Amino acid sequence: MSVMNSTTFTAYKNAAAQARGLAIDAIADRKSGHLGLPLGCAEIGAVLFGQVLRYDPKNPDWLNRDRFVLSAGHGSMFLYSWLHICGYDISIKDVADFRIMGSKTPGHPEFGVTPGVEVTSGPLGQGVGNAVGMAMAEKMAEARFNSEGEKIFSHKVYCLAGDGCLQEGIAAEACSLAGLHKLDNLVILYDSNGVTLDEMLSKTQADDVKKRFESYGFEVVLCDDGHDLEKIKKAFKKASKANGKPKIIIFKTVIAKGICQVENCNKGHGEGGAKFAAEAKAKLGLPDSKFFVSPDTYAFFAKRAKKGARERKAWLKTFESWKAANPQKAAILEAAKGEKANAETLLSEIPPFEGVDKTATRAAGGKILNALAAQDASIITGAADLFGSTKNYIKDGGDFSPENWSGRNIWFGIREHAMGAICNGFVYYGLFKPSCATFLTFAGYMMGAIRIAALAKLPEQYFFTHDSIGVGLDGPTHQPVELVAQLRCLPNLNVIRPADAEECAAAYALAYSRKDGPTALILSRQDLPVLSEIPADIRRRGTLRGAYIAKRETAPLQKIIISTGSELHLALEAAKGDDSVRVVSMPCMEIFDAQPDDYKQEILPDSCKNRLAVEAGASLPWYKYASRTICTDTFGFSAQESELYAHFGLTVENIRKS
Repeated sequence: MSVMNSTTFTAYKNAAAQARGLAIDAIADRKSGHLGLPLGCAEIGAVLFGQVLRYDPKNPDWLNRDRFVLSAGHGSMFLYSWLHICGYDISIKDVADFRIMGSKTPGHPEFGVTPGVEVTSGPLGQGVGNAVGMAMAEKMAEARFNSEGEKIFSHKVYCLAGDGCLQEGIAAEACSLAGLHKLDNLVILYDSNGVTLDEMLSKTQADDVKKRFESYGFEVVLCDDGHDLEKIKKAFKKASKANGKPKIIIFKTVIAKGICQVENCNKGHGEGGAKFAAEAKAKLGLPDSKFFVSPDTYAFFAKRAKKGARERKAWLKTFESWKAANPQKAAILEAAKGEKANAETLLSEIPPFEGVDKTATRAAGGKILNALAAQDASIITGAADLFGSTKNYIKDGGDFSPENWSGRNIWFGIREHAMGAICNGFVYYGLFKPSCATFLTFAGYMMGAIRIAALAKLPEQYFFTHDSIGVGLDGPTHQPVELVAQLRCLPNLNVIRPADAEECAAAYALAYSRKDGPTALILSRQDLPVLSEIPADIRRRGTLRGAYIAKRETAPLQKIIISTGSELHLALEAAKGDDSVRVVSMPCMEIFDAQPDDYKQEILPDSCKNRLAVEAGASLPWYKYASRTICTDTFGFSAQESELYAHFGLTVENIRKS
């Protein structure tokens, strides 16, 4: 029995052909891009955007819209074509400007660049993690804001992923969590074409994806022909039924369908079929003219857009009724959507650490996080099986689970990479302020997600504890001598390594006030002295500027010692008794570099070239500021902390004579 009337069937068939044509023309013109997915998923796109998704292209930020994530971001022309056809602010010229510098249609989708693009994707599997995070955020919004009478959050998250996405370990990590948390608002669309870039999938994979996802707790829907419009529609309908499970629809497709010379083989993945553009378009029934979309197709999807606009207007009425009936919840929601407080305001909410002689910065950080969380309900946090060590658990915040989706603490398990991508998904969603924590030595496991957060300017926080050779007896596998330097190399990531509890307070204020990118807080396992010889206000306000004078010389300046974190107290001790030595604390290079030149000259005057940098980390970043270093440029070993510090020369005596 047919499930689609003839008018709709024809409209979808024509739209799929024209979406293929847009992809062929854009990639052929640029001689660059990926034809395989846009051609292989054209019919899926027609049904998805023509019927399944709830959206209003004139209001792409509507709170209760369905989210669509293209995890296989190399197939970006799939998304650009459908966004254009659907009426988003992407003109046919924008489509034609594919991969041109400064265009709305870059090589891979970028959040904030293209209307309708929900996430920055491209590195395979990241979008799957993002989609899981967005689905978790939607469940959290449901639990916190929906009332008995009005449900203002009730949407789904759809994620299109390919064979490569699901081969990446991050997808397995994220989907395992999705099943655990019964995210029945998540639908993964698996473009199962059996082809990867180098070879056929059988060269590298033999596992049963259906059984794998069933074991995660997903409902698996099979569509044996991802080009049959009626079968596609039936698959979506089956996946729409609520049963407390996330869904995956396995669409069997032909990669690069429509270009017979390369379809169904690895040559169809990239732009290899572009040279057959004219012949392929003719077989698709498309005219010779480039970038063709028929008036009928525009009209059909304009009707679909009007339907979305009506749904949004109906939702707005519900939303206004909800606000009137739930003023406290409405105020919390408005605060979550509003502007962040500045660092000075946040710092005023963090009590001083009076009467504390010493504490690990991870422990101080836990107290600071709880102080901020008490003032801001949108702050949530998570850890990779390390809450007890990283100290970032929000007390009385509850644990996120199917029984308590409003819980503020997310137990990620030993899944660092998925943790990073899921937190990215929470930020993309826009209502919550996520942070996550693990030992610094495991930051490498989540570097792909951190890099995307920096690129997409996502304001989130990473708490990396056990930050140096101070870990001691655990040995070199857990002594991250190089990772602070690696993190500092990432553009748009602020890396802050506070020296004591008061610097830590300012570091958290900086992180939670930032609007244009992520922050990595580098925190100690071991107790550090609270530097009470420096007034707390100087430590706090100096940290807000990235660096400050921790000990000022009283004689003509002869030497500057620059240090951070657990080594600052050693530098201060080494400088005692020498009136010509200045000690500078530099918890954040990135923030210091952004200061006005006069402030930078005040802290590090050009007139003093005799500068020594001291840090239990790789020396490379320090040569920007210092002429020599005492750092850790080789791996450590299993020993007492004091033995390690002596081995690397990180002692008062060695600093004093260097």
